[in-house]
Amino acid sequence: MGHMLKVIDTIEGSGFPLGFRCSETNQRSSLLLNQEGSDSIIVECRAMGDHQKESIVTEGINGTQWRMTSDEGPYLNGTDHAPFPLGFFNIGLQADLINRIGHIAKARLIQIDFLHLELDNLYSFSGSFFKGTGQGSADGVEIRIKVTSKSDTNTIRTLINDAIQASPVFAALHTPLMNTFAIYVNGKRRNVIGIHSSTAQDKQDPFKKYTKLPSPLQNDFDQADLITKIPFVSSEEVQTMPSESTRSGLCVKGQSELNNTKTGVISETTLERPVGSKFGFKTDEFSTQSTAPSGLSYLCAGIAFCYMTQLLRYSEYLKYKISDIRMVQVNPFHLHGSTSQHHLKAFADPVDTHLFLNGEEADDVMQNLLTMGAKTCYLHAALSTQIIPQISIYLNDEVI
Repeated sequence: MGHMLKVIDTIEGSGFPLGFRCSETNQRSSLLLNQEGSDSIIVECRAMGDHQKESIVTEGINGTQWRMTSDEGPYLNGTDHAPFPLGFFNIGLQADLINRIGHIAKARLIQIDFLHLELDNLYSFSGSFFKGTGQGSADGVEIRIKVTSKSDTNTIRTLINDAIQASPVFAALHTPLMNTFAIYVNGKRRNVIGIHSSTAQDKQDPFKKYTKLPSPLQNDFDQADLITKIPFVSSEEVQTMPSESTRSGLCVKGQSELNNTKTGVISETTLERPVGSKFGFKTDEFSTQSTAPSGLSYLCAGIAFCYMTQLLRYSEYLKYKISDIRMVQVNPFHLHGSTSQHHLKAFADPVDTHLFLNGEEADDVMQNLLTMGAKTCYLHAALSTQIIPQISIYLNDEVI
């Protein structure tokens, strides 16, 4: 893709599942187990060629590492082999919330027979992508939660409100974050102009850190079901995303179900507008050994993947001579309060992104790419504004 981007490998060429565990520790982060504490989700991401991308996501500073892949659908001329970036974000929101509802219900001995959640994300793009006036924006989150339980309305309402308070992903939506950036051109850190500069120490380029490509752990049972493409037939024709449109909208719809806390949560997400594919994701935030990634990890991967998509679109259109694009993204979160009472309040800090570019372009061209990517990225837009989701709760089919 683009003028110069080296294609090293492809998602489908490895024969590996779309998501798998690539290193394991025996501790899970307090963030995932709904306990008090502070930790960060770290995403190391690279462009593979075309719109294909790969991330290694570390769940907490000393946590398990997961390899995840992303692609774009036909609307951006992607190969559609792996989920689109906004799908990861949608899954992250729903899975984090439904898992926390499950955690608190378990702790408070609230019997829930059935828990189903639907979540829609709305986005829009204004201005011209190619004239450099493009601006991505996140326009809202709509959630419908369906609960079957013998508990009264007050218990269920409190349970869901407390789960939202304890959710780091909702803290990230509620808080306008001033995200920070660092840029390294051909191995040297350069000054960042025009957007907030990272004050963090230099990060290590993932290419230098990892001597070989991630592969599934030897003793892992088949993890092919962590991230799956769900075949479905849409009656609509696929439209290519317009790049010059003054305003175009996207809608991502997802749903999750928690049947019991032993099997974890099964979620799915679809790009509804423009029409795209449907993908299924498994999460697990209950077992002390991680059998599947957390909602939080999928969400953070989505932010990196979305930003990478914008960088790829720009460098391709402007025919930049860039051979490699990689990044390291640090996402810090905190849970304060009482773990025993399950009254926790979540906080999100700004996302810190370190971008590694290699190629023959001048520093100001590379700097421009960093800035344009940040402006047009829907998920950086979602994080930098305050979004208050609209939530409807149904208990035994009655709205409460």
